[in-house]
Amino acid sequence: MGPIPEEERPLTVHHLNQLLLVCSVVLLVAVAAVRVSSRSGLPSLLVYLGIGVLMGQDGIAHIQFNSAATTQVMGYAALVVILAEGGLGTKWKEVRPVLPSASVLATVGVAISVGVTAAGAHYLVGLEWRQAFIIGAVVSSTDAAAVFSVLRKIPLPARVTGTLEAESGFNDAPVVILVVAFCTAGPVEHWYLLLGEIVLELVIGAALGLAVGWFGSWGLRHVALPASGLYPIAVMAIAVTAYAAGALAHGSGFLAVYLASMILGNARLPHWPATRGFAEGLGWIAQIGMFVVLGLLVTPHDLGDDIVPALVIGLVLTMVARPLSVVLSLAPFRVPRPERILMSWAGLRGAVPIILATIPMVNGVAGSRRIFNIVFVLVVVYTLIQGPTLPWLARTLRLGEKGEAADLGIESAPLERLRGHLLSVTVPEGSRMHGVEVSELRLPPGAAVTLVVREGKSFVPLPSTVLRHGDELLVVATDPVRDAAERRLRAVAHGGKLAGWLGADGDRG
Repeated sequence: MGPIPEEERPLTVHHLNQLLLVCSVVLLVAVAAVRVSSRSGLPSLLVYLGIGVLMGQDGIAHIQFNSAATTQVMGYAALVVILAEGGLGTKWKEVRPVLPSASVLATVGVAISVGVTAAGAHYLVGLEWRQAFIIGAVVSSTDAAAVFSVLRKIPLPARVTGTLEAESGFNDAPVVILVVAFCTAGPVEHWYLLLGEIVLELVIGAALGLAVGWFGSWGLRHVALPASGLYPIAVMAIAVTAYAAGALAHGSGFLAVYLASMILGNARLPHWPATRGFAEGLGWIAQIGMFVVLGLLVTPHDLGDDIVPALVIGLVLTMVARPLSVVLSLAPFRVPRPERILMSWAGLRGAVPIILATIPMVNGVAGSRRIFNIVFVLVVVYTLIQGPTLPWLARTLRLGEKGEAADLGIESAPLERLRGHLLSVTVPEGSRMHGVEVSELRLPPGAAVTLVVREGKSFVPLPSTVLRHGDELLVVATDPVRDAAERRLRAVAHGGKLAGWLGADGDRG
């Protein structure tokens, strides 16, 4: 018997060890690169894309990878995790007032952006209309990972942050539908049928996402799991369930996972800080893996002829299509001019357009490789320009918010047998709970501060004990008053000892 061909040799423990070594090195380099991106203001996607390119066939590792289908599947899976993490971190009190404007921007704004960008790609670059519309649809989606990673470092007004985050979570759904429609064989004969399909998929996805999120949060609040580490796993499983349910029902799975995650993130679930940290960790792993794979797929030596077309299309998108879509979409909502300018510049693109650019490759659309190259160059170049300049533009427009009271971190652990809850509360810097006496918290009957940890030392507080920044409080509350106790703590954190008497509550507008 001759030697076993290379492609038929089984995977051995040695191969597994090599794979684990490569993956761990890539993760360590990527994690170290986060510091560079945070200092420079660049979205981390550029660093991870660079790692993938360096490992690719034109890089130092010479890894041959050209499977667009595999990239698309991995990208969709990573996007589900990223949208789930983004939804968990989205505050309902910030999104609720801007929900109509964000929805219009994610639908009507996308349509305007697609049309203007496609016209520029056709008349200025010379692409045929089908390719032009595919590119217009692909790059019209703002990237959730890029928006979340940049905007949460900038102290912007809640209306601006809420609108941009909700838009990035909502607009993936209609864009995916448009890209798939433009990539299918034959022209779209009746535009109203396509519009009806988009509306139907959005409605199905929204309904299932809201339902799964509500039932999931209700279950987690009423069923005490045997270990705190199970709560983060359960939350992510519920979010993924929402995506799967939406996709299997021929709705928008991306919209479903975002809405379900947003409900879970605002439900004040047990062990929430641990759950949030777990979700952030998964989100980082998903981003790193997705961007590295996208970097592997690109072939740098093939990009030369597509640089100028990418710059031209990107200029039309950034300077014409995006501002026009923002102005027209937000016209009925009387958004101040400085906020419209910032939203026009903050339409960050990231991995999502590059992932969507694999759809025409998988469907065998003519010129699909060129579409992918143009989108790749466009995303890299204009992210390099937009990301670092956002803080400067916010300061120039005087949109930065300073001196806002820090949000109060509360972790809840259910005590099933005692029918109560143990609330762990940390008083952050800037909290108006500083200087408040324990008796002035005015917790509802059935709740009490039982322990205070200050500078590493714990003690049982007296009613006259004055709380300080950095204190950790242990609050015991019976099940019926748990929510009221948490609302009262948040109200004092934001409004001080007179919260309630002066109309302050735990929800900031």
